[in-house]
Amino acid sequence: MDMIWQGILAAIHLLAIGDPEVIDITLLTLKISATGTVISLIIGIPFGTLLALKPFPGRRFLLSVVNTGMGLPPVVVGLWVSIFLWRSGPFGFLNIMYTPTAIIIAQAIIASPIIAALTCAALQQTDPKLRLQIRALGANRLQYTWLLLKEVRFSLLAAIIAGFGAIVSEIGASMAVGGNIKGQTRVLTTATVLEVSKGNFDIAIALSIILCLLAYGATLGLTLLQQKQQGGS
Repeated sequence: MDMIWQGILAAIHLLAIGDPEVIDITLLTLKISATGTVISLIIGIPFGTLLALKPFPGRRFLLSVVNTGMGLPPVVVGLWVSIFLWRSGPFGFLNIMYTPTAIIIAQAIIASPIIAALTCAALQQTDPKLRLQIRALGANRLQYTWLLLKEVRFSLLAAIIAGFGAIVSEIGASMAVGGNIKGQTRVLTTATVLEVSKGNFDIAIALSIILCLLAYGATLGLTLLQQKQQGGS
């Protein structure tokens, strides 16, 4: 218990004094995870919409792959992204291995199946009568899709929360493609593991508390937005 209290006190101290290194790590974590979430939305929502609304050969297979991707181990994603971005890999010429960009790519791959699967599930659960009504009103394909997405906007916000939560807390991919380089690719999860390996459990606990506060703050904002829209609907 003493160690836990020391960790809590250390977290309060680090936040109170505005430790530059901790602030930089926290801001980098937020920047990377937010960017990865946005990219996953750009990929996941259209793909999930396609799977939900457009019948085509192989659709069920792709849907099963997306659903499987929801539980894809981050370390596996990190491995394959590393292979592709390594100097001898297909995209080695980009020279982005061990950079924040590499972490963003890995995190976007982790979150995209989650966003796509939840989007698809939300659209498939819409009332068939609503679909018929929208079509009867003469909506074109784009209008039809937009109105359905608007109808499931609360579920889409839940998907955003799930996607962000999955990547802000992952470590396997960040460690594999980022390398945990101080001042460049060190995020809260990798910094916590580093402190544990050094035996600095109080600092590790402090960083974990800050990570939880960051995750909670972001998801709280999205949750309040979701509830506000639901109350105003």
